[in-house]
Amino acid sequence: MRGVNADSRRVTGRGTPIPRPRATQDHAAVPDRAGGALRRLAVPAAVLAAVAGAFAYVGTVDPNEPGHYPACPLLRHTGLYCPGCGGLRSAHAVVHGDVLAALRDNAPAVAGYLAFAVLWTVWVIHAARGRPLRIDPHPVLLWSLGAALLAFTVVRNLPFGGWLHP
Repeated sequence: MRGVNADSRRVTGRGTPIPRPRATQDHAAVPDRAGGALRRLAVPAAVLAAVAGAFAYVGTVDPNEPGHYPACPLLRHTGLYCPGCGGLRSAHAVVHGDVLAALRDNAPAVAGYLAFAVLWTVWVIHAARGRPLRIDPHPVLLWSLGAALLAFTVVRNLPFGGWLHP
């Protein structure tokens, strides 16, 4: 390894060692591991708090009653259901433990809630261990998910797709 001598110190071009920072030389100056773990878990905890707050709000304010939430602009102007139509009703049903009603209102949204829960758990595990989380889905997976959402949207707007209406 160029630039490192036998004492594992960086050296300058003339061969004089550069002293290591004091925190790495003193064992007493090692940072608290618990404090580091708490700092690493702060962002996942904040994301969970935001999502839990949103679900708590949707669970409290019923989207099945008119006037609480704005209407979907695509549905209002064209009469077509977008892939997200029924997502709030689905979240309301999930909060109240009615999974069948949630699937009936918007099945892809329920799959999205489950995917978020799994990815968040993996993120927390990686953060607790001090490793960065890298999500690098294959393009085929992304195109497949997009095609499935497009098929869901088209079928729910066809006459025989009435069972997919929210």
